[in-house]
Amino acid sequence: MRGNILAFAIGIGLLQLQESLPAPPLTISLLLAALLLFWLARRRRLPARLLALFACALLGFAWAALRAEQRLLDCLPPEWEGRDVQAVGVVAALPHGFERGERFEFVVESVETPGARLPERMMLSWYRGSQEDEWRDGLAVRPGERWRFTLRPKRPHGNANEHGFDYEAWLFERGLRATAYVRPHAVAQLLDDFVMQPDYVVERWRDRIRGSFFAVLPDAPYVGILAALAIGDEQAIPSDQWRLFRLTGVTHLMSISGLHVTMVAALFAGLIGWSWRRSERLVLFLPAPKAAIAAGWLAAFGYSLLAGFAVPAQRTVYMLTVVALALWSERNLGPSRSLLLALLVVLLLDPWAVLAPGFWLSFAAVGLLFFVGTGRIGGERGWRAALAGWGATQWAVTIGTLPLLLLMFQQFSLVSPAANALAVPLVSFVIAPLALLFSVIPWPLLLQVDHWLLSGLMAFLEWLAVWPVWEQASPPLLATLVALLGVPCLLLPKGFPGRWVGLCLLLPMLLWPAPRPAVGEAWVDVLDVGQGLAVVVRTAAHNLLYDTGPLYSAESDAGQRIVVPFLRAAGIRQVDTLIVTHSDKDHSGGVVAVQEALPIARTLSSVPELAGGRCVAGQEWDWDGVRFAILHPVADAYQHRVVKTNNMSCVLRIENAFGSVLLTSDIEARDERSL
Repeated sequence: MRGNILAFAIGIGLLQLQESLPAPPLTISLLLAALLLFWLARRRRLPARLLALFACALLGFAWAALRAEQRLLDCLPPEWEGRDVQAVGVVAALPHGFERGERFEFVVESVETPGARLPERMMLSWYRGSQEDEWRDGLAVRPGERWRFTLRPKRPHGNANEHGFDYEAWLFERGLRATAYVRPHAVAQLLDDFVMQPDYVVERWRDRIRGSFFAVLPDAPYVGILAALAIGDEQAIPSDQWRLFRLTGVTHLMSISGLHVTMVAALFAGLIGWSWRRSERLVLFLPAPKAAIAAGWLAAFGYSLLAGFAVPAQRTVYMLTVVALALWSERNLGPSRSLLLALLVVLLLDPWAVLAPGFWLSFAAVGLLFFVGTGRIGGERGWRAALAGWGATQWAVTIGTLPLLLLMFQQFSLVSPAANALAVPLVSFVIAPLALLFSVIPWPLLLQVDHWLLSGLMAFLEWLAVWPVWEQASPPLLATLVALLGVPCLLLPKGFPGRWVGLCLLLPMLLWPAPRPAVGEAWVDVLDVGQGLAVVVRTAAHNLLYDTGPLYSAESDAGQRIVVPFLRAAGIRQVDTLIVTHSDKDHSGGVVAVQEALPIARTLSSVPELAGGRCVAGQEWDWDGVRFAILHPVADAYQHRVVKTNNMSCVLRIENAFGSVLLTSDIEARDERSL
């Protein structure tokens, strides 16, 4: 059974790597072929095992294709992209405010524009306009409200960069098949204050809880973290706090994840089990272990609903459901079989889970805990044994997830074990439960005490954040697979021969050098940043960054979302020259993020507010056999303040023995003619 489930998962993963879906007749043929292989496996003994594995892989591939085809049918027709459409629908989830407005999920109930068609579920943005009549005075969108909007829809689009966040895949996984913004000066009418449906009731409840958090602690610096721990509102956490969590390796703790759901389930199961055993009548009605199992599952399900039933919480509920059913039926499935059954349930319900890093990290962490915990069952007891067990757990999770973290994020916090040793028990058993308790019993003192505890933890994390973070180029898949083979060797019990082999298998991934062009060559990568520009130029020993992409909002820019992840994955640890061509935000919006992330040896710019030297026509330099020259603007242009910012753009020419590249930024026709 274990091998069949893994083969099914491999089939689903292979489908997600394809450029396009197989044609429906081919998908049906694959399903029939899988059934035929299953029949042959039952009839013949020798190749039966291989036939069954191949059949499961085909079944997984076909199942993922069918689910994807079904979801793709709910789409925005190309002819209605960018056209105004009037629709009636319901605010389906907790809205999130940003600098220029609000963003929320919208379930379309009816389309009132003749001939138009919209997907059932969309992501809407309502921007604050410059005029008073472009925004509702003093109102805010709330979950469960029915509205009539005039929308300008577009099909989902994400930036096409390696090692970056795939926004299109994120929307697809959540069933959001289009984005749109509400048109100003058009119909925006509230039709019903509340639509009575179970999911909207939960979302309205979450909205009220979030409001109570910010009402009690309106100016507290960490109230957003407490709201995220209680109701899953990750947007309430500022970007500088997320950066602190990344530097210390505790990001997984500051939003509702599988760990939190599991801990809440364990707390409720332990409490109900302890109470149940003290009642003879209750024990005779239902054994205490089964009552504890039911209570733990209900607590996990309720907490996941409070968190908006986000995808990570859903996966945890599916996993706990499998474990709870196995324990309830009093069957000892064993750790590996229980984990793989949970994997099967997750992939049947959510075949796109394999696209999410959290999927791999959560299953890897649980598997590692099973691996190191099996040998400790029935061992020594006492505080020393408990402390040793806790240390072994931290060691296992740290070493075991290292290959995946370096493959997916190209960095690893060296202080992560120390940070998690304190943060995991404090957040899981004290801070998060207190935030949940305040959600049920809105006593202000609970939240104030909780915030005080969280402030102490944040001070500790800030002290740890000054230590360096391990960063390296993205290792190849083969080196990662070899490292994954070394993890079990390192985690074998003490005294087991050959544990040192695990370290040898990890070294290729840890020491893999970043690829570089040969002397005399230059690699030029133009990053997809939307409207704007960001170009990375690499020679044999030098790096140049030409513009940093746009500023998306006060909390987000292309520097942190696109440029820095690309530089990290490429193994670039220093920018020798940064050129910011002009002051427009679509070219200079990511400067601060880049400056904070990497050392910059020299900055050239036409922006007077930016520290560094001016870019002036005539500047030239040579790197590793590649010639660089600034062609524009001329020195006299800086004396004329009326010159448009576009015409002040720094123009760069890159030339070697094979050819040349001209980067012109936003210069206009007059300057193009002069060049």
